[in-house]
Amino acid sequence: MRRHRLPEVAIETFSHYYRQVVAGATGLISDREIEPVDDRDIPRLEQLEDFAERGTKEIPRTVMVVLNGGLGTSMGLTCAKSLLEVKDGLTFLEIILRRAQRLNLRLALMNSFNTHQDTLKALQAFGGRVRADCFLQHKFPKLMRSDLSPASWPQNRQLEWNPPGHGDIYTALQTSGMLAKLLSEGIRYALVINADNLGATFDARLLGYMATESIPFIMEVARRTPADMKGGHLAKSKDGRLLLREIAQCPPGEREAFQDIGLYRYFNTNSLWIDLEALQGLIREQGAVYLPIILNPKNIDPRDPDSPPVYQLETAMGAAIALFEGARAVEVPESRFLPVKKCPDLLAVRSDCYLFDSDLALVSNPQRKLGRIMISLDSRYYGRIDDMEARFRDAIPSLVHCSRLTVVGDIHFRPAVVCKGQVHLENNTGRPVFLGPGRLLEDEKVIFE
Repeated sequence: MRRHRLPEVAIETFSHYYRQVVAGATGLISDREIEPVDDRDIPRLEQLEDFAERGTKEIPRTVMVVLNGGLGTSMGLTCAKSLLEVKDGLTFLEIILRRAQRLNLRLALMNSFNTHQDTLKALQAFGGRVRADCFLQHKFPKLMRSDLSPASWPQNRQLEWNPPGHGDIYTALQTSGMLAKLLSEGIRYALVINADNLGATFDARLLGYMATESIPFIMEVARRTPADMKGGHLAKSKDGRLLLREIAQCPPGEREAFQDIGLYRYFNTNSLWIDLEALQGLIREQGAVYLPIILNPKNIDPRDPDSPPVYQLETAMGAAIALFEGARAVEVPESRFLPVKKCPDLLAVRSDCYLFDSDLALVSNPQRKLGRIMISLDSRYYGRIDDMEARFRDAIPSLVHCSRLTVVGDIHFRPAVVCKGQVHLENNTGRPVFLGPGRLLEDEKVIFE
């Protein structure tokens, strides 16, 4: 790590976690150690209307920190995922910049070594109309599962390292000097969001609630649905502190309870509000922010299942909720959680299911009377962004009245295709099928043979 010129605080943070692993720590959190949260302890966003005025006044003292380290490899991208065109000709980054510009909101981007240069070029193209500071996240050496030694892979030295998870944000803010800089310039509060979550927008009610009640840390949570069973959930420790448990921290024999959405009812949307003065106080007290470890088993080359098995040592930024005395969680509507992780997510966002409002917030189309659309696309033909766009080159079908779309096989969509209700399309011909133009599909299962 020193040869790669990583800062000493990052090295000591890794060493702290590594010593735990050598001592036998697994990072697992058992049901015996926690209990579900009480709904009465989780206020809903709509109950915070009285705090909006205070929140608006605090905008000049607020920064929006965007996690911008992802390459979007799960969608076949090789550049910063935030530079992908999402909707109406705008990329994730352009949407974030324009939102900040409208509010005159300070912006900071946590880039990775993979996304930094691409992001700087994109910011230059935007013309400096929004003040956006950039800082870099760190990297951790992968560990051989056999003996916990640093992984070696001469074929590609970059694969010997892993991103330490978004929990690295606290160390990165500290070592980059960004935390001290923001505080010295009068910035007190931070909204931390993922670049690919188009539902994560500034909300004056949450900021006002934090400022008025002197809350050091707020996690936005939403009600779990069957689609959220594998996401990190909120719980309480036996001493009453809120905590976050990721599925990688769940003992294998307790997965059923982990996925019980009636027991653990809230999931972490990964949008956080942090009092930077409280964060600075925690760092002064402990020297760094130490979070529960996540020991993630992988292969050193994720594309090669026969490559040596390794552990990736990671942390989750939401786990910091357990470190702050008086930390809170607020239940927000599902509309504040619209991440684009894979191509089906992108298709939903690009469709007429969603629209931009006047503040560039992505909202559900008023014509849509259904819940969130479920889309399943055959990964052989739609798993990579280039492949998906080739099959929707002419137009994306109307999905505003569609509850579920399933596509199996190689199907190309012509203009003006309309899907309503539940639509299942399957191509077993061995050659491409072209659907439309102008075809109406309503609660249909169409198999081409």
